Amino acid sequence: MNVRRRLIPAATLTAVTALGFGTLTGCAGDSAAAGNTEKFDVVASFYPMAFLAEQIGGDHVNVTSLTQPGQEPHDLEISAKQTAQLEETDAALYLKGLQPSVDEAIGQSGVKTKIDAATLTSLEEHGTETGDHAGEHEGHDHAHEGESGKDPHIWLDPVKYAEVAEGVGAAFEKADPDHAADYQKNTEALVKKLTGLDAEFRTGLENRDTDVFITTHSAFGYLAERYGLIEESITGLDPESEPSGARVKELSQMAKEDGVNTVFYETLVSDKTAKTLANDAGLKTDVLDPVEGITDTSRGDDYFQVMEANLKALRSALGAK
Repeated sequence: MNVRRRLIPAATLTAVTALGFGTLTGCAGDSAAAGNTEKFDVVASFYPMAFLAEQIGGDHVNVTSLTQPGQEPHDLEISAKQTAQLEETDAALYLKGLQPSVDEAIGQSGVKTKIDAATLTSLEEHGTETGDHAGEHEGHDHAHEGESGKDPHIWLDPVKYAEVAEGVGAAFEKADPDHAADYQKNTEALVKKLTGLDAEFRTGLENRDTDVFITTHSAFGYLAERYGLIEESITGLDPESEPSGARVKELSQMAKEDGVNTVFYETLVSDKTAKTLANDAGLKTDVLDPVEGITDTSRGDDYFQVMEANLKALRSALGAK
């Protein structure tokens, strides 16, 4: 593996307690109900899963999300009302290991079709540092990893996301056979777009000045591995905390040695940590979005637009020609 990572524990921002499901526009019509509609009802755990359900299901599905727009998904605690509504849906699509409260609720529910995206591709442990500088750092923190230390951020690798899409499509076909042909067609179209996105990243990140990028959120391990990059994450108790003086010094020195000029932060948590390091090290800051939710501040309206914005930001930070 060509990934070097420092893990940041799950955000401790105050969760926005959802009293119901957030209905995704485009497929759900006027109803915000989680089930009992005339369509194939799908409850998704958070945006990347909901996006798959929308793209694959098309007009045949009613998609609702447990995580509200702008809510940090790692912090989600679903309500009793949401737990009860799970009993009314036809299918639940989630990523086990990312949101413990969702895992528990779906596991205990009577949903007939439970689709765990974590079983549809291979997950890896990204808690240890590897790569050119691996021997220089000791210790790591698994607090932000999924079940059994596995990194759940598979959707940030277009290839793995495509593998998940194929599995979701097959599950939809089995659960709702009347529309199987359309689900298969939509899945093939989505996988084709993801294959194209992968090609964009491969081409766009060639001929770069450095392989190293710094983030506040340890979400980009799969992306880093896919394209031969090295992710360095800032250690902290939560996204609001400042890195230790030793870590700032370490990252500052590394940035100088590896030609790093940018510290990345994300849209759903504070940029304070990134700016602390950037100010001390004389670096710039920019957004690298883990695409955990789409808001008005996102650099795009959907997964593909935000990922293309991520590519543009990485190209600039890595000095890609």
